[in-house]
Amino acid sequence: MPDPIDGVEVDVDAGTLMGSRENGVLVFRGVPYAAAPTGENRWRAPQPVEPWAGVRAATAHEPPCAQPVDTDTTVANFGGVNGAQSEDCLYLTITAPENAQGAPVLVWFHGGAFFLGAGSLGSYDGTANAQQGVITVSVNYRLGALANFVHPALDAQHPDEPQGNYALQDAVAVLEWVRDNIAAFGGDAEQVTVAGQSAGGGIVVNLLSLPSAKGLFDKAIVQSGSLLLPDRPTADAQRMAQEALETIGIGPDVTADELRSISAQTFAASEPLRAGFFFTPDPAFKPTSTIAALRAGKETDVPVLVGTNRGEKGFAAARTLAALAGDTGAPAFLYRFDHTPAFRAGEWGEGPIHSAELMFTFDSIDRSSWGGERADAADRALADRVNGCWVAFVKMAPGAKDFACADGFTWQAYQPGGSAALIETAGLRMAPADALPDGPEEDATTQDE
Repeated sequence: MPDPIDGVEVDVDAGTLMGSRENGVLVFRGVPYAAAPTGENRWRAPQPVEPWAGVRAATAHEPPCAQPVDTDTTVANFGGVNGAQSEDCLYLTITAPENAQGAPVLVWFHGGAFFLGAGSLGSYDGTANAQQGVITVSVNYRLGALANFVHPALDAQHPDEPQGNYALQDAVAVLEWVRDNIAAFGGDAEQVTVAGQSAGGGIVVNLLSLPSAKGLFDKAIVQSGSLLLPDRPTADAQRMAQEALETIGIGPDVTADELRSISAQTFAASEPLRAGFFFTPDPAFKPTSTIAALRAGKETDVPVLVGTNRGEKGFAAARTLAALAGDTGAPAFLYRFDHTPAFRAGEWGEGPIHSAELMFTFDSIDRSSWGGERADAADRALADRVNGCWVAFVKMAPGAKDFACADGFTWQAYQPGGSAALIETAGLRMAPADALPDGPEEDATTQDE
């Protein structure tokens, strides 16, 4: 039997939650922020949580959103998920300091190519953040074709609601939930940083241009997710969805009710359907893409921290995002993560790969499947420093143009032609950003020259 739960109760809008005290912090798992997006709620804007009676246990994770997984339940997919999943998946994990008052908040959106992953994975454990006074809210959002889907049969239903972009609608619903409920956990709804890696970084980038998200966050972190792409025209997305449906025997005359009768696992199992058909414009909800908003200087102007890992492509896009986000008003901070753990040296010959930074930015080595006993003293020391820098950014005072972290390092804002923070085994240092290549292939070319 597991150890007894050291329970703690918190009242939110929908009722009372019972979480647990663990490692000196409070943890609430499986916290609903919207009604289950099933049945009539599939492909609709997030609906309110129905209030519950009594005390609801929040001590165990609910299943991740539906996605393809290995038939061997001991093997995780590329998003880190194995075992059971469910279409009923709009839940949060909240890790908070005990007796917090006015604590800043980090809202985390997981990676996974928009059709994999879960907010409950060990790499995203918020214990180290909470021990430094920051609340972490880690999010499940809809995935794949259940998240990014438009179809003519759905157009006539709920005409007053936005169509498509359901993962982004979930993200806004989370921020509204945080605004309304985070004070119960000791959080400050005026100090909210949105953050994500890979697909989660793409969620954050899109939040920068959503009218409904404006005012719900005051900083943004984008890790390996600078997806500065135009939106896909709705007609193109509808055509792609109809063509993909034909591969599972669904014709163009399908009704909305028939679409909703298709099982979530069918969408996850179908390669043409599983990734969805994102992102699409909507006149009210998504009137512009973020790249267009940035170029016009009309994005939500908040401090942005953005970067990538040395062993992956994407630094050029991160540099572009930093330049556009930090051109006027709030500053942008650019980084490249260069540390390869000793136990990965044989595998990562070109530097740390996609997702390698996560157990450092969260200081979650012992909870992440990437680290644990294989990590050495250098890994642990760097994780402490890097996590401290992420926490320092979350706590950064309004109007600041730089911030200090990692035992005296000053992280300076980026301007075109300026510097990025290099995160190396020995610590952090500023280095000319234009001299850093986009990825490992260019790195090798530069070394050969």
